[in-house]
Parts: sequence; C-alpha cells; structure tokens
Amino acid sequence: MSDHEQVICPRCNSGFQCKAGSISLCQCTAVNLSVDESQYICDHYEECLCAGCMLEMKKEYNAKKLEERFNQISTLFKKKDY
Repeated sequence: MSDHEQVICPRCNSGFQCKAGSISLCQCTAVNLSVDESQYICDHYEECLCAGCMLEMKKEYNAKKLEERFNQISTLFKKKDY
C-alpha cells in the first residue's frame, strides 16, 4: 500500500484516504479503540474502515457488551426465589 491511497470503506462504500505510510496522519487515528473493540472490527472486516464506520462499530460492540452484561444480571435475579 502506498503512503496515501484512496480506498473504499467496505462497510459503507464511501471513499477515504488511507495513510498507512503516515499512520499518525490517517483518519483512523481519530477513533480511539480498546483492544477488544479493535478485535471486534477485525473479526468483521479485513480491510480498513472509514473513521465513521469505525466509530459505529465501536458503538455496536459496546452496545452488545452492555446487553450481555444486562442479560447476565437479569438472569441472576430470575434465579432467586423471593
């Protein structure tokens, strides 16, 4: 990949400039991801995503994790006999 390559986001099909050769200048650095959030995105896409889609995937991951936690907690309360 060259320093500045015009690519298409595989999630939304919008064009953006990938700056893998100057990663500190790339649009993806605007989205802070945890290791788990980054892995979630990598599990779904092999190519780079635009910053907007990265942010949406981050939100999706965190919503799923919150739902899982809620389900775990609600299951604990359902098991108790009051």
